Amino acid sequence: MKNLAILFILTITVTILVSGCTDDFLDKPAFGSLSEEVLSDEKGIQSLLIGAYGALDGDVGVGASWYAAPSNWHFGDAAGGDAHKGSEPSDQSLLNSIINYNSTSDNEYFNTKWRALYEGVSRSNAVLSLLNTVEGLSDTDRNNYEGQARFLRGHYYFELKKMFNMVPWIDENTEDTNVPNDTDIWPNIEADFLFAYENLPATQPEVAFANKWAGGSYLAKTLLYQKRYQEANVIFSEVINSGVTSNGLSYDLVDNFHDNFNAETENNSESIFAIQMVANDGTNNIGNANPGRRLNYPFPNSPLRCCGFYQPTQDLVNSFRTDESSGLPYFDGYNDSPVKSDQGLLSSEPFTPDDQSVDPRLDWTVGRRGLPYHDWGLHPGKFWIRAQDYGGAYSPKKHIYWQYHAAEFSDQSSWSPGSAINVIIIRFADLLLMAAETEAEVGNLDRALQYVNRVRGRMVNHPQNWLKTYADSSDPLAGFSTEFAANYNISVYPGGYFTTKDQAMEVIRYERRIELAMEGHRFFDLVRWGVAQETLNNYVNYEGSITKDITGASFNENDRYYPIPQRQIDLSTTSEGPVLKQNPGY
Repeated sequence: MKNLAILFILTITVTILVSGCTDDFLDKPAFGSLSEEVLSDEKGIQSLLIGAYGALDGDVGVGASWYAAPSNWHFGDAAGGDAHKGSEPSDQSLLNSIINYNSTSDNEYFNTKWRALYEGVSRSNAVLSLLNTVEGLSDTDRNNYEGQARFLRGHYYFELKKMFNMVPWIDENTEDTNVPNDTDIWPNIEADFLFAYENLPATQPEVAFANKWAGGSYLAKTLLYQKRYQEANVIFSEVINSGVTSNGLSYDLVDNFHDNFNAETENNSESIFAIQMVANDGTNNIGNANPGRRLNYPFPNSPLRCCGFYQPTQDLVNSFRTDESSGLPYFDGYNDSPVKSDQGLLSSEPFTPDDQSVDPRLDWTVGRRGLPYHDWGLHPGKFWIRAQDYGGAYSPKKHIYWQYHAAEFSDQSSWSPGSAINVIIIRFADLLLMAAETEAEVGNLDRALQYVNRVRGRMVNHPQNWLKTYADSSDPLAGFSTEFAANYNISVYPGGYFTTKDQAMEVIRYERRIELAMEGHRFFDLVRWGVAQETLNNYVNYEGSITKDITGASFNENDRYYPIPQRQIDLSTTSEGPVLKQNPGY
């Protein structure tokens, strides 16, 4: 396993020293509060670099940890139609406007996310600034430290760019940090990832550290977001053919889909870059144990304690429906054959789960009544749901730890649970589907189909992925039987299935949704594809007839980007007016 507790405990100390997280962040120098004299050697660089990694989890003293959750469960999934906010209307009410597409710039969720990401930028810049003063490093070591710092800075800015679009660029050479947001920063992000790709080693001494191939993967993703398909395609191909993890494993899909979401089996061949989480680290809090997801467990009455947020939507569940004869998805018509739910039923009332054909990935992604919720027993339905009429009938599953190793990989030292399950930023299945997009865009339809079928084929070729029922449902640790929990039916697409680019893209987009569901990508994918308005309004029209939380919501093109936080605009104001300009429509 990862053995990173000491590293992240050290982060706490370095965090305090590197940068003060005050609300006037952009008025502070890019370099932190520690003097260069104190950290003017290689150990100082390593300490600051650990601090830069430590900002990845968003829990950097800028506000409630879930506001800045790196999983983007709210900004990517709840706003993208894969999840409801969940819980009740009055709890975390600031999220209501986000899921209804009527956000305002004074919403503290945006300001906290902004500050957390720029805190990461500041810490990365601190490493680069100190590197310029330290002598005696070999070229290899210097390039490694610089490559990691620039990779991290690229990540933080990528998040800022996809959320807010026009944001100020501040680097280690910036003296006046009150910088306007009138310049597209894609070239700067690209340059950081290119440096990482060209200068980082293929392997690292810690699995947490970014390597060459993580840099290449993020560089190709950056090019894809800019619709530079041919350039992205070349790099994706290099990564697919030659890439290895930081711990030296050749990139590949793991046989078991759910091994990507289990602390016992993570950091595997599919993990390209992940934010490392650790439970029970001796700090007596969950700051390093997935604090951004602390609200996202079934509640009330479940053994997982808190707090009933982040419930998968019926629209998402229906997308896993497959055709009984072909084993393929329904695409545009998936809501015409909805998966049966227990919406409106008490747990004491009888319910028989859906018996029609579904993709087995559904039940590794969504907790639904009458089926195993990992090894916590059969999901009881409403007994574990705070408000069915508001958040629907389902519970999230990918980030839920298992009962059999909860003592090791969960953290119960706070009012809500923590978890050692990593937050995956890029995994190999994600990369294969992005590569399939570029292949389709440049006309290589057969190669695009090959990549899609490689992802889909995992479920076809490895039946151990198909969730099984308990041999004895009264004993959640009794093990699994050989009887499948539902009517699972999935096939790969036949040869020659892709006939046009548009048809190939429809399939690829669909596969991204069901493979990567509840991993924070959906909203940002819809925006970059240019289909957010149509897709999300269709979602609202359908889902709004089931739950009350999004009734009357409406998405328009200005909602593609979130508002620049008003607090930051106010802080940028000079005698000539605000330096930061607001996004259109806010």
